[in-house]
Amino acid sequence: MDKNKEVISEIGWNLKKSYTKLPNILFSELKPDFINNPRVIKVNNKLAAELGLDFSKLTESQISNLFAGNELPPLSRPFSQSYAGHQFGHFTILGDGRAHMLGEQMAPDGHIYDIQFKGSGKTPFSRGADGKAALGPMLREYLISEAMYYLNIPTTRSLAVIETGEKVYREVALKGAILTRVAKSHIRFGTFQFLAAHKDYESMSQLLDYSIERHFQINKITTNKALGFIEAVMARQIDLIIHWMRVGFIHGVMNTDNSTISGETIDYGPCAFMDQYDFKTVFSSIDAQGRYAFGNQPSIIQWNLVRLAECLLPLIDNQEKEAIKKAQASINKFGDIFNHKWKAMMLSKLGIETESVDDEELINTLLSWMQEKNADYTNTFCHLMDLDHANDEIYEDQKFSEWKHHWQERTKKYQLDTIMKNINPVMIPRNHLVEEALSEAETNHRFDKFENLLTLLSTPYIQTNLREEFVKTPKKSENKYQTFCGT
Repeated sequence: MDKNKEVISEIGWNLKKSYTKLPNILFSELKPDFINNPRVIKVNNKLAAELGLDFSKLTESQISNLFAGNELPPLSRPFSQSYAGHQFGHFTILGDGRAHMLGEQMAPDGHIYDIQFKGSGKTPFSRGADGKAALGPMLREYLISEAMYYLNIPTTRSLAVIETGEKVYREVALKGAILTRVAKSHIRFGTFQFLAAHKDYESMSQLLDYSIERHFQINKITTNKALGFIEAVMARQIDLIIHWMRVGFIHGVMNTDNSTISGETIDYGPCAFMDQYDFKTVFSSIDAQGRYAFGNQPSIIQWNLVRLAECLLPLIDNQEKEAIKKAQASINKFGDIFNHKWKAMMLSKLGIETESVDDEELINTLLSWMQEKNADYTNTFCHLMDLDHANDEIYEDQKFSEWKHHWQERTKKYQLDTIMKNINPVMIPRNHLVEEALSEAETNHRFDKFENLLTLLSTPYIQTNLREEFVKTPKKSENKYQTFCGT
């Protein structure tokens, strides 16, 4: 063993290979592209410690080579996953076109996490693409995924970003990069769709058992595994979307290949956060029809769940009509469950612990006023928490003042500080701040703004003496803010 490999083996790797015990149709083994001059940009040492990893004995060069894929951990046999997906409603056979899975790290607490490179080269699923990624989108995913984690929202996380020293050509030449992503798993709705497209229900049954064992052991799915699985996945997805709605997050590309059965937010290409409240807010440049707008996210995830259920029909019942009937009964529970949880979430944002018959009117009146006045979604709740930075003349509006009076009467008996300050963030990744940090990193290779923003976003509910620039509503521009997939 050479010196580099010996040091890398001492980091604390405890990689498992359970996914590669599934049928070969689900993955393809191959190594990442070799990178000649990698350079480490960012390592998440706090996350590393949670995974049982310690990079402190490595030199910068060794860290760069590790996260470039040039020096692989012991027992790692990298592979790319195959899957399919409905992209903007259209079915396509896909797969990891620029990603390599190193394996599953067993953390000290016993939990298992996928370790994946993103932007690490061509795979059998690249479909003519170069398999590479650009620095800006990889830093965006790092920043936003970590912000989501600290907002207490289920998410994939980011372990490292390295610069490859290569040029990545999109409309212009960009700096190449590789992100190391951590997830409870990368099993997507589209993984099941891939097998259904091949009518491979023997492999589907194995994937179902594996998914239940890995993610839903506590649910004790026994009577009808496929139905129990659908309902367990649905519960995770409802909780996830509720969290997105709580903070004004818009994923931007809710294709079925971007919905994970674990209920984690994954793939942060065209994502953004809503400033002024608008049910129809959409930022993605490729979402011209607003399919994945802020207010459509609940209905879209239900649509995605229907696609998942379709895949599993042969495992639900041998009789197709009976299988459809049972699947529909499960999916039809979505509306009542979501509405109940959404209402509970909104009441918590307003500091209300117990329901009343007038609560829906209280919630809807506020949201209608916010929509009408273009009020800042985050700062409106900060205003209700009496935070100084949220003082704005918009809240002197008579209609709002009348609503606020009713709200104050409704919340007299509650400890608002306790309830509201644990659910309403003071700090979110404001889109203009994210763009400024990424622009400075890409153009000038300076990471001061990136690091500062990352630090502030690690305590989104506890902020004192924040400078106005980090919390104020950005001024409206003639040019609508747009995000891009970054592929």
